[in-house]
Amino acid sequence: MTAMATPASLPVVDSHEPASRFEYVACYLCGADDADPFITAQDDYTGKPGRFTFVVCRRCGLRYQNPRLTIDEIKFFYDDEYIAHRKKTDWGVLTGFFNWAMSRHDRQKDAIVSRFVPLGERSEVLDVGCAVGTFLQQLRSRYGVGATGVDFKDLSASPSLSGVDFRCGLFYEQEFGQRRFDLITMWHFLEHDYDPMRTLGTARELLSNDGRLVIEVPRLDSMTFRMFGRRWPGLQAPQHTVLFDKRSLLAAVDAAGLEVVEYLPYGAFPAFFYFFAGTAFTMLRGKGLDLHKAIYPYFIGQILMSPVLALEKQLNFAMQTVVCRRRA
Repeated sequence: MTAMATPASLPVVDSHEPASRFEYVACYLCGADDADPFITAQDDYTGKPGRFTFVVCRRCGLRYQNPRLTIDEIKFFYDDEYIAHRKKTDWGVLTGFFNWAMSRHDRQKDAIVSRFVPLGERSEVLDVGCAVGTFLQQLRSRYGVGATGVDFKDLSASPSLSGVDFRCGLFYEQEFGQRRFDLITMWHFLEHDYDPMRTLGTARELLSNDGRLVIEVPRLDSMTFRMFGRRWPGLQAPQHTVLFDKRSLLAAVDAAGLEVVEYLPYGAFPAFFYFFAGTAFTMLRGKGLDLHKAIYPYFIGQILMSPVLALEKQLNFAMQTVVCRRRA
């Protein structure tokens, strides 16, 4: 996606970052450069300064961040405290509970993909945005699959990536030769991407004839967005470049030459996190979330809300997952 001149219809960025560190982009889905302001958000996770604007495309309705930080500048927001990279291992008396919860997340991913792909020792799996690779290790230990992972940040030193063919950099710039994958997963990756349509097209070309692509993203047309608005955790500005509702996610998949096998109004990621973080962000008002302090009320709240969370697969709380294959 190439940068372009500032459209007159878009507001000037109100941020502590120099304006030269931002770039304006056209709509990822339809290529139009005519958009209206949608919502302005802060980095509620870390409390780093800045206000970031999401717009709505006048032609196709996609919501995306515009202007966005350049790809070199966004690296600052993926530091060692970023939760997916799991640098922190000591959570005090809750360390065991934390490790169990993170392992359960990988088991939930496994439960979703195993419904659609019969995995075994001859299977090739690619996880795009793999972070420290624990999901790939789950599949390696259970099925003996060949595992490949790609991440924007160099996490190759992580012990949990042992045995994984790890690639650092942009997914669509990697060279996989003639390899074809039986399963490609994107767990909360596509909403971070700087060229999501190119990514979907690349994934399509890398799928085997019977392969499946599994994509999980936050769902904009969800209960938690209606509850929290600009403090909705799914905004996650500035890391999230695009906001998918059900319609726009399915439109993107279709435009990339992919066919929907099944759409799920939930994901492997726990919906409770969005209830908890949305409440915390509303109270903290941009000051950032201290995960060390938050972990205690988080697990207590999860237990108390368990009767409601049992309805996650029936109600539209926060997540969505789409399973795709190559269109014939």
